[in-house]
Amino acid sequence: MRLEPKGLKQYFDQHPEAEIVIFAGKGGLGKTTSSSSLAWYMSQVKKRKTLLFSTDPQASLSDIWEQDFYGKGEVEILPNLFVVEIDADRRVADYQASVKKKIKEMYGLDAVPKEIEEYIDSTSAEPAMYESATYDAMAELVAAHKYDIYIFDMPPFGHGVRMVAMADILSKWVEKITEARSKVAEYDAIAATLKGEKGHEDAVMNELIDIRNKIKSFTDLITDKKRTAFFMVLIPEKMAILDTERALQMFGSLGMEMSGLVVNQVYPADLLDKPGTSEYLRNRVEMQQEHLREIARKFGDRVKSIVPMFTREPKGAEMISTASEHLMTPQIAIEY
Repeated sequence: MRLEPKGLKQYFDQHPEAEIVIFAGKGGLGKTTSSSSLAWYMSQVKKRKTLLFSTDPQASLSDIWEQDFYGKGEVEILPNLFVVEIDADRRVADYQASVKKKIKEMYGLDAVPKEIEEYIDSTSAEPAMYESATYDAMAELVAAHKYDIYIFDMPPFGHGVRMVAMADILSKWVEKITEARSKVAEYDAIAATLKGEKGHEDAVMNELIDIRNKIKSFTDLITDKKRTAFFMVLIPEKMAILDTERALQMFGSLGMEMSGLVVNQVYPADLLDKPGTSEYLRNRVEMQQEHLREIARKFGDRVKSIVPMFTREPKGAEMISTASEHLMTPQIAIEY
């Protein structure tokens, strides 16, 4: 049998309504390269106004594009192509400061009580706070409707799926708090009426409703199969295959579907036929060929593209454009 992926070009030709693309998977497998390659294609070939956004603290868009835009907001690096690499630590600090400010305003305090301030400060060490900050940044950018397509390079933890699950949990939690707060406001209004006073607006509840609406709106969007595409990047190694199987199960448990898989860093099979190939490289190629056959058997048509191992790192616009050609229209097939 033969697996001959048609590439991401075919996927986006068949799904022109896709406006959010998320690359998930573990660190070091090529998510940043894949997301940059797609962003290059969408902005330079399709002429769509594109935002490339990294939420991965281990990745470095600045490194791969050989420009420094860390923490500098939206930076245009090519016509139609804008890049954002957020400083998540600063965003968490800003978020904590805004929470303290709101507490003081809502309760008419000159200062936040010491115990509450210490609790808020301690949350910066929580992974959930980092995820919340990046999720919030993603939602904010999409809500602004400034771009034709948004391409996200997700952090490796939880394959990016956890962020969707967390949004659902957070939304339900805010819903419960809003219900409880609504009851309090109701009783408050009755008490005010009995006293002959005019009821006052509940600032806390308004804030909760605003948060809930924002979370729901963004979660609805990224779970919409027509408008959002999820791709997972893996390499032909045993652990990556097992990890991909787990990610597919996680997606299924959330009622979601992976749009496709990208197999990255594949050595040319014809190295096995060349007399000058070293024993070390020959062993690597043979190992990859075995795992590629396993990938074909396990994932079949889910594999949308196979990208080769390049002779040098895919850095800079020229190499990224080369990587883009392989991602969009792959030239590698798997016999199995």
